Amino acid sequence: MDFRGRRIMCLGDIMLDRFYYGRIDRISPEAPVPVVRMNDNRAMLGGVGNVARNISSLGGEAVLIGLIGEDVAGREIAALIEATPGLVDANIRSPGRPTIAKTRIIASQQHVVRLDEEVADAIGADDIATVQQRVTALLHDCHALIISDYAKGLLVEEVVSHAIASARALGLPVLVDPKRDDFTFYAGATVMTPNLKELRAAARCPVETEEQVTDAATRLMAQAKVDAILVTRSEKGMMLVEADGSVHAVPAKALEVFDVSGAGDTVIAVAALCMAAGNALPASMRIANAAAGVVVGKLGTATVSIEELHAAAEADAAQAGSSGVKIVTAGQAAGVIETWQHRGLTVGFTNGCFDILHRGHVTLLQAARDACDRLVVALNTDASVRRLKGETRPINELEDRAAVLSALRSVDLVVAFDEDTPLELITRLQPDMLFKGADYTVETVVGADVVLARGGKVELLDLVPGRSTSNIIARSRALSAVAD
Repeated sequence: MDFRGRRIMCLGDIMLDRFYYGRIDRISPEAPVPVVRMNDNRAMLGGVGNVARNISSLGGEAVLIGLIGEDVAGREIAALIEATPGLVDANIRSPGRPTIAKTRIIASQQHVVRLDEEVADAIGADDIATVQQRVTALLHDCHALIISDYAKGLLVEEVVSHAIASARALGLPVLVDPKRDDFTFYAGATVMTPNLKELRAAARCPVETEEQVTDAATRLMAQAKVDAILVTRSEKGMMLVEADGSVHAVPAKALEVFDVSGAGDTVIAVAALCMAAGNALPASMRIANAAAGVVVGKLGTATVSIEELHAAAEADAAQAGSSGVKIVTAGQAAGVIETWQHRGLTVGFTNGCFDILHRGHVTLLQAARDACDRLVVALNTDASVRRLKGETRPINELEDRAAVLSALRSVDLVVAFDEDTPLELITRLQPDMLFKGADYTVETVVGADVVLARGGKVELLDLVPGRSTSNIIARSRALSAVAD
């Protein structure tokens, strides 16, 4: 993953996050409250500013558009932006409006209290016009737009609709972290990233199970005319529901959770960078999930570095390619393959019925794996085999065939397809190499044009003479007949 040169516009409510750290030794004699003995303090960008910080820490560039006052907190925000490489200060200064500030008192890694200073009234006509002008002027140099809504007054309807329409006119993805329970307010966005509480409020129905999340997201997508909804589900991980009916789920990655503050900011920042870099949504979700697993293990509104993200994504990919989870869906395979390819690994693809595994199969698979870094094997479903081979096939059902193949060291992923040919799957997975037996020609290999068009290779591998499933079945029947 290399996000250098990717510029993301971050539009939303900016705030100053102040943290005071100390320890509790006693209860106050003045009131039944703890006495916190302070020993450290720090300030950082919060709200949409934390989204921008995540983009910067990952090597991207963030154009930050929010609203700050002409006060001490506003000047502190400006200084923090100036001191952070990769941040472009495009904030609007509003003399009559105080800067939003949140002060947290933390003792022994636990929040004791939070003090909020804010005015959340909707901005006026002059500020609306200024925000729209700034979005129009700066968006054409960006690769994606993030709208981070904290319901603090900046994101009125005129600002949101103008920003989304402007970005989509430029062909840019628009990612929205919603706060309102009416998702049609963000109509036209590419992706919305609500948490379960926000999804439940918008859908007005239970969202406890994956089926309920899918149903709620599907209905809300249709209402808001968005392409996808990415739901963050805390310890349950994430779910991506797309308008075409595709559903993808990944488990949470955090080993230990210290603080979930800002985890949603990290998710939307990483997803935007991934999409700006050309990743498909399922792969972007997987990488964002890995990033969230890192950031919740830190205290405060933390960010994730590119080194931490690389390590987390590699661990995720290694787990996805381990022997325990080699058998995957097409959607899961797409995410794993994109992660491998972003690590610089060459992904090969071959397909077949593999009904009765024999020496010819094993030899071909090993030769294919020797020529690439990772090998994906696509299996015809039972129905597909019957259409191709007749009603007496397959001898072994899909579950058994997949289990046997996944046990081979030469095979990294196994994915099933129900069509007569794997063309649709090849188009979706975009492998770097395609392998078939030497009884084919390049012209007759299904999907060869897809792989060659992206600069990949098609290799025809030597077959072991006389080894085929049909021959094995014929000999078996002949021996059975003799025995009878």
